[in-house]
Amino acid sequence: MKKGILGRKHGMTQIFDEKGEVIPVTVIEAGPCVVVQKKTVETDGYNAIQVGFGDIKEKRVIKPLKGHFKKAGVPVKRYLREFRLDDISGYEVGNEIKVDIFKPGDRVDVTGISKGKGFAGVVKRFGANRGPMSHGSKYHRRVGSMGATTDPGRTFKGKIMPGHMGHKRVTIQNLEVVKVDPSLNLMLVKGSVPGPKGSLLIIKDSVKSK
Repeated sequence: MKKGILGRKHGMTQIFDEKGEVIPVTVIEAGPCVVVQKKTVETDGYNAIQVGFGDIKEKRVIKPLKGHFKKAGVPVKRYLREFRLDDISGYEVGNEIKVDIFKPGDRVDVTGISKGKGFAGVVKRFGANRGPMSHGSKYHRRVGSMGATTDPGRTFKGKIMPGHMGHKRVTIQNLEVVKVDPSLNLMLVKGSVPGPKGSLLIIKDSVKSK
């Protein structure tokens, strides 16, 4: 990976290209991020930069993190994330990373936490087939058999069950950057990205474009 930035999802809209065709886009407030720490092979075993993003009141930050930011000489930030980059020589602690590291036409991978859907059954969660809906069936949307009895005498891993649906880390790969506005710290990405409005996003150059 050569570059990355943190952002916040603002929502979806549409724009028109030069041919007058509609392009669905997601509006992302990307950066500015500040470099809080550099990690090298000599000191940490790998090359990475740790970046901070988002404003937060200092009183809401725990003391160990306050010390971490104070050591770096940067203001406290809401989020801290790492990017493992091929080359970190161009970054120093305190440097700002802005949205202009990307340009229209670039391909990016966007990672976020998907929307939570609460507790769901197997029909909604996995698309399982339901039972007969006629009166007397008594078996409409239930889970189904747990498996055989004496042999193997257990439930196999992977058995679909009711449970928490959504709220998982999801990455959408190879999305096209349609427009970048450095004055507003905004970028428009073609298509949808994970998460609700206002959620944190991690934007990296796409591994599929290499």
